[in-house]
Amino acid sequence: MIKCFIKHLLLLTILLTGFVYKSSAQTAEVGATLDRKAIKIGEQTQLHLTARMHIKDKDKVEFPVLADSIANKILIVGSKADTIVDKNDASIETIGHHYLITAFDSGEYVIPAYAFHTEGAEIKTAPLKLIVATVAVDTTKAAYDIKQPLVVQYTFLDWLMDHLTLVISIEAAIIIGGLIFLIYYLRKKNKKEVVVEEPQPIVPVHVIALQKLTELRNRKLWQQEQTKQYHTELTDIMRDYLESRYMIKAHEQTSDEIFASLRYMDITEENRNALRQVLILADLVKFAKEKPLPQDNEQSMDNAVAFVNRTQQAIQLPIEKQEDNK
Repeated sequence: MIKCFIKHLLLLTILLTGFVYKSSAQTAEVGATLDRKAIKIGEQTQLHLTARMHIKDKDKVEFPVLADSIANKILIVGSKADTIVDKNDASIETIGHHYLITAFDSGEYVIPAYAFHTEGAEIKTAPLKLIVATVAVDTTKAAYDIKQPLVVQYTFLDWLMDHLTLVISIEAAIIIGGLIFLIYYLRKKNKKEVVVEEPQPIVPVHVIALQKLTELRNRKLWQQEQTKQYHTELTDIMRDYLESRYMIKAHEQTSDEIFASLRYMDITEENRNALRQVLILADLVKFAKEKPLPQDNEQSMDNAVAFVNRTQQAIQLPIEKQEDNK
């Protein structure tokens, strides 16, 4: 009888211990998902990291920290977080960290498993696969002209070349008559002191851009809930600089077209990523109503200033000044 009681007591103890361990181990249910598992180059999709838990345990769950890129090829261009309370049980909520990602090289990439740290345990998500494809080209069709050949017309320049001797004679007569009149006018006119104005120095384009960026930072637009205006003016300044520095029509191009125009320019990958962050975040704010964090707004300004500083042209001094410096 006593032995039977002891066996039942031990069994009950084991069951209770297993229940406590299971409860502790199941502090949270975590997961990782993608909105789209296949995108084209330059397109974007959302990576969601979620943790479902009791409200009392949310301080015990630590989310993984993601850098600016994943697997060195997938770029993180934006992020946000939210919390959803279970409709059927108010004591349970789901915390989500959402990352807007993109890639500019085709291939098949693996998003690794991410570890959530809980009290005394580590829970990992399953790895995900993202396929980045190029735009398909139909090679079965023959090559054809984009536009029909233009009709050649007889222009004023053609007429001018045909009557070049006559035109030169008329111009020579006008110039000689003008010189005679000018000499006569100068002799009759009282001599006046001629004031020669010194030519104004040409301000380098990077100096103009940096001055505008400083003025925009000092106006503190995003701190006054004018985030869209802030990013609009920031990208206008950068487009002005790109047009003057690299001779591209940046104001008439989308962000993707700007990257394509700069593809063969002498720009380091670090500077390209800085410019990409500024333009892509601005597009999200202006067209997708994204609400970036304060540090994201500051990062856009810092990246813009760094890009201008690192890509400015060397200023060539006049020959006489170069000799003075020697």
